[in-house]
Amino acid sequence: MDRNPSPPPPGRNKEEEEVAGGDCIGSTVYSKHWLFGVLSGLIQIVSPENTKSSSDDEEQQMELDEEMENEICRVWDMSMDEDVALFLQEFNAPDIFMGVLAKSKCPRLREICVGILGNMACFQEICVSISSDENLGQVLLHCLYDSDPPTLLETSRLLLTCLSQAEVASVWVERIREHPAIYDSICFIMSSSTNVDLLVKVGEVVDKLFDLDEKLMLEWVRNGASQPLDQPQEESEEQPVFRLVPCILEAAKQVRSENPEWLDVYMHILQLLTTVDDGIQAIVHCPDTGKDIWNLLFDLVCHEFCQSDDPPIILQEQKTVLASVFSVLSAIYASQTEQEYLKIEKVDLPLIDSLIRVLQNVEQCQKKPEKLAESNTDETKKTDLTQDDFHLKILKDILCEFLSNIFQALTKETVAQGVKEGQLSKQKCSSAFQNLLPFYSPVVEDFIKILHEVDKALADDLEKSFPAMD
Repeated sequence: MDRNPSPPPPGRNKEEEEVAGGDCIGSTVYSKHWLFGVLSGLIQIVSPENTKSSSDDEEQQMELDEEMENEICRVWDMSMDEDVALFLQEFNAPDIFMGVLAKSKCPRLREICVGILGNMACFQEICVSISSDENLGQVLLHCLYDSDPPTLLETSRLLLTCLSQAEVASVWVERIREHPAIYDSICFIMSSSTNVDLLVKVGEVVDKLFDLDEKLMLEWVRNGASQPLDQPQEESEEQPVFRLVPCILEAAKQVRSENPEWLDVYMHILQLLTTVDDGIQAIVHCPDTGKDIWNLLFDLVCHEFCQSDDPPIILQEQKTVLASVFSVLSAIYASQTEQEYLKIEKVDLPLIDSLIRVLQNVEQCQKKPEKLAESNTDETKKTDLTQDDFHLKILKDILCEFLSNIFQALTKETVAQGVKEGQLSKQKCSSAFQNLLPFYSPVVEDFIKILHEVDKALADDLEKSFPAMD
């Protein structure tokens, strides 16, 4: 059986007469009469006489009648239609669903009701109405404490939809701020769930929250940090104190194990954290977590994304996640160079190799859109090309800044090793210089001075190729 079966086909005989007589919802063929029946059935499920039951009936309350499940799933499917969604709103269906969520112990029923509300919230008028209902808002946020992954997934989807509506986003940010337990619930999900769909959706909610409200991000970064960050929490019978960054790391590891391409949202969360000092400190001042994050990101750029055997065009798919990953690596590198895991001889040459390889692919990708734009008159496609070029420019700026920082830290021994092993060959140095000049001229000039001591012929060749340095 499909998770969300298709809505019922138009009936025959009497039902056909009802449709013909104005029983259909809006311009659809869905029956008002049938929908009333399903919603009435939901009201009966949570009516006082049905909810006042003995403990012997609790197990039965956890199950959903198959016929009712099929019918309410059809409503879930139908609610993607705007006419149906507006009709449900007019019939006060959100209040019915709120009653179900407040009283029902059946996980499947709760999941479906939140899912229907999530579909309805895709339409702005309804989203504003749902968001302005304080009681419904409280009930929906309470669903984040649920232990049922499908219900958590639908709740996260609904929250993300509302947070993406500019008119109501601030309402939800404030509600979440007023419920500190939501932080614990989200951290628990990120640190313990193996459901990658749920992890990605929760990550999108956190990413949106932090993007909307830096103050909330700072509050969450500071949560659990009342004790020194480098000291383990002593064992006790109390609830664990969640720290945001380790929870993000655990979620990222789990997502990567299933599909590295889905890491984008968690890499962007880390990038947002590095835009504030407390965020960077939360990463680097917890040695094990900082090391684990560095190792994960280092492995992604050196062995996972945009590899030498990948076609350059793959950068179009990976440009946003690479921008986040390199941005976080750069921030950690710049802020905590004394850490053992950042020792020059261990990380600089592999990173230089990766940075130059990605920069070369950026150049290839930027050349192709120019050719396409010349022959393309479609305005939409031109806009897409401009957007692609914008993201590539952001990536290039991040790469160049990081590369310049590494070049400044290179020792004579590391340069000699790079020349010998090929990370600092003439071709790769030329690619680096093409991107670093003229903005980072002092960095390039200092590098050339060191290179003169290591390989004078190579240094002279590069100076001839880039006369502006003389």
